[in-house]
Amino acid sequence: MLKMLAVSLLLTLLFEEGFALLWGLRGRRELGLVALANCLTNPPAVLLWWAGRWWFRLPELPLALALEALAVLIEWLCYRRGSEALRRPFLFALLANAVSYGAGRLLGLIL
Repeated sequence: MLKMLAVSLLLTLLFEEGFALLWGLRGRRELGLVALANCLTNPPAVLLWWAGRWWFRLPELPLALALEALAVLIEWLCYRRGSEALRRPFLFALLANAVSYGAGRLLGLIL
């Protein structure tokens, strides 16, 4: 379980930090904020996803959408309060999570 959490967090950080660079974010503060926001949201989301799927037998798509929506909201709050460079923190959080989730799903299909 710890290995899965670590791999998920590492991939999320790679995808979302890469997205942040493409978005134009630079500097330790901004990129560090992206990393911290994802460290705050990814492990609980992954744990809740597994609990929801295996313990409570919840349907995959609605569960994933709900958890991603919650992650977007939490990250948006982090970016809104902590970023000096992001002009559209909600859009950034939404798109960064969409890219990260989509890339993760694609990797899961390939591997």
